[in-house]
Amino acid sequence: MGVRGLAHGAQRGKCHSCPCGAESDKPFDFDNTPGVTQEVGGLTLGGDVEQALAGIPVPSYVLDTNGVVRWVNPAAEQLLGKVQGRHFTEVVGPEDRTRARELFASKVLGAASATETTGVLVSTGGDRVAVEISAVPLVGGDRVVGVFGLLSAREEAPSAPPPHLTPRQVEVLRLLEQGRSTKQIAQELHLSYDTVKNHVRHLLQALGVHSRLEAVALARQGWSTEMSGN
Repeated sequence: MGVRGLAHGAQRGKCHSCPCGAESDKPFDFDNTPGVTQEVGGLTLGGDVEQALAGIPVPSYVLDTNGVVRWVNPAAEQLLGKVQGRHFTEVVGPEDRTRARELFASKVLGAASATETTGVLVSTGGDRVAVEISAVPLVGGDRVVGVFGLLSAREEAPSAPPPHLTPRQVEVLRLLEQGRSTKQIAQELHLSYDTVKNHVRHLLQALGVHSRLEAVALARQGWSTEMSGN
């Protein structure tokens, strides 16, 4: 089963590779799950659940509603190092933090039942890791108590963008790299069509290029050409 299926399975209440319960249409409910306790300011995984999730070969994590990493399985620890106790923004690449905050808030506030995105994480050793991230809110009783997510590493992490680009310009550039149109970027970032057009225009000016294709090519080949030209 893929990353998306595992994440949605956790949200529905089915822990794959785990005898702790059958699948249902209800969100994953911590109040009725053995081995899970909620604490002030966070949550803790206990024996039964932690043992089951630790066996998932896909890197997995749990955040509390404050955004603190409360648990990672061995696969995630191998990918990122010991990040437990750190705020998720400390693990996300600088260029992706604004978007990561928006996606996290959408789940904690109940505005999104699941999110799918790509981005760059930074390991405790400083390595940049390109990943696809599937995440769902975790529900205890009638409220969201955390976020469960799964990571799928991509083959090559993009190089760090030039520091003079704004976070929004970096977001737009990453979406252009994925082949998104202006309309699709507007929908993804919850911006107006005209606002995205302005971001693209300012991005091209900042990079010293004349087209989206040139901007994408520059990003994909690394920034050495652009930096040597300034």
